[in-house]
Amino acid sequence: MARDRQGPAWTDPSCPVARTVDLVGDRWSLLIIRDAMDGARSFTDFQQRTGIARNILTERLRKLTAHGLLTQVDAPSGRRRLYALTEAGKDLFPVVVTLRQWGERHAFEAGETHSVLVDGDGARVPDLLPVAANGSPLTSDTTSVRRHV
Repeated sequence: MARDRQGPAWTDPSCPVARTVDLVGDRWSLLIIRDAMDGARSFTDFQQRTGIARNILTERLRKLTAHGLLTQVDAPSGRRRLYALTEAGKDLFPVVVTLRQWGERHAFEAGETHSVLVDGDGARVPDLLPVAANGSPLTSDTTSVRRHV
């Protein structure tokens, strides 16, 4: 994503989905966020978990930090800096869970093994589904985008 003195150049300035994809929509950024949610903190943690090239990891960590999804904190030893999710980064949790659940349904062959997200008691996390204010399920067929002028 190109940057100028004013900030990022948005793909579609009025669309929240496009802006979000501009910030975290590349493969590596989402995997870094996923791993931060799963306890990765150091550059080495992210590099080992993802296998990402060091130069790309450096750039993605810089971008995620610059956009307020990660922050750098001092390690307890004081010898290096660690990364921690900000509140904005933590807010991506339902997005990551929804992507995971879509992948469980559509990215694996029947019977193919994969990781499973569980809660603190070890129970599988139920599917996240959007619902209307009255509790009824929402789909792309039952919603629309209202464009502000």
